[in-house]
Amino acid sequence: MRSRLAARSTRLFLAAAAVAALAATSTSCSADDTEDARSSSAPSAASSGPASGAGISAGASGSSGSGSSTSSPNGSSNPSGSSDSGSSGSDDKTAASGDGGKSGYGQSCGTNDLDFTVTAKTQAGGYYLVTAKAKSGITCYLDVNTPSVSFGSGADGVASPVGQGGEDPIKLTGSAVAYTGISPKTTDSEGGKEFESVIIATTDDDPDPAELKLPDTATVDKPIVTNWSTNPSETIPVIV
Repeated sequence: MRSRLAARSTRLFLAAAAVAALAATSTSCSADDTEDARSSSAPSAASSGPASGAGISAGASGSSGSGSSTSSPNGSSNPSGSSDSGSSGSDDKTAASGDGGKSGYGQSCGTNDLDFTVTAKTQAGGYYLVTAKAKSGITCYLDVNTPSVSFGSGADGVASPVGQGGEDPIKLTGSAVAYTGISPKTTDSEGGKEFESVIIATTDDDPDPAELKLPDTATVDKPIVTNWSTNPSETIPVIV
């Protein structure tokens, strides 16, 4: 009888132990499941947070990018403000390069850049004082010191330079003037050719010489001409 009770007690103990183990296992599984559920839901929430933040960051970056820079074909970016300023700089540069309507600024004086006047003088047996002035809006330089002067087209009407006066170069602009003196006759003979005009050019090869009307008829024989000068007293032509 005692052995049966002992066997029964053993079975009850084993059954109770099995039930306890099963309960423990169930509790553990429930805890693990809860923990797994929490773990699986936490990354989902965490991942949704950065995605939302990245969207805001990208939006801000896109807004900043579109408002502050433009992409060039080679992949570099330039501020949009600098693009505007570059255009303005180009305009300023274009405006600064204009000559303000003053054509011929800084160049050598061509004959057609100048206005001439001729005055008859009585000193040294009589001569013509020629005054040269730059035309309105022109600035130029008389860098060839002696003008080319002739009466008519013949070789005997070409005036020889006598080397008087001279400033090299002479700047002509505004009211500035230069003078040269021309003596049509340097011989004591009665002969000579008569002319009512004189041809003058700033250089021998000037394509546009000027023909100046003389205040009187000139008798021409071995004419001479002085250098350009800003002082008219230096342009009284004499043979030295």
